Amino acid sequence: MVRRAFAVTCLALAAALSAPAGAAFAKTQTAIFAGGCFWCVESDFDHVPGVTSTTSGYIGGTNDNPTYEDHTAAGHREAVKIEFDDTKTSYDKLLDAFWHSVDPTDGGGQFCDRGHSYTTAIYAVGAEQLAEAEKSKEAIAAVLKQPIATEIVAAPTFWPAEDYHQDYYKKNPVRYKYYRYSCGRDDRIDAVWGKAAHQGIAAH
Repeated sequence: MVRRAFAVTCLALAAALSAPAGAAFAKTQTAIFAGGCFWCVESDFDHVPGVTSTTSGYIGGTNDNPTYEDHTAAGHREAVKIEFDDTKTSYDKLLDAFWHSVDPTDGGGQFCDRGHSYTTAIYAVGAEQLAEAEKSKEAIAAVLKQPIATEIVAAPTFWPAEDYHQDYYKKNPVRYKYYRYSCGRDDRIDAVWGKAAHQGIAAH
């Protein structure tokens, strides 16, 4: 019995030592981006390696528990909360994917969707994210050689959208693809970014 217990202990120790470095210290982090229609932003970030979950929702307005019907009047933006494994990706990489999946020079909305609720924004979760986002915005401005309209602010309360908006691209693939195509999203992103369009996103 003692010999068996010793063997089990040795096996457990060997398994722990053979685990990838840092695996025990993996931590889920949160990022929040507004990039126009949240269906599209959710689809894009579901295809970024290291992202573990995405949630469509509303942020930045004046009322609590906003709905699809009232979020625009209350000043909310459509946004997506992204959970990611910081051992597999980084906030900096997510910023890169975000910039290359929107038109950051458009201050009036995104693509066919117009108005404040569809404008781009980065909602930083903490001072470190705020600094990284500001630095990345400066870099993007230098690349595009145009003013960047994307707002960067500390994240207020994020309100999840209704269930029918979650994973919309999976639940309604035909409608989603038609909307994305007819809105001109990918054509405009290609025009803004060229070969760098959708950088860091495996599919969209």
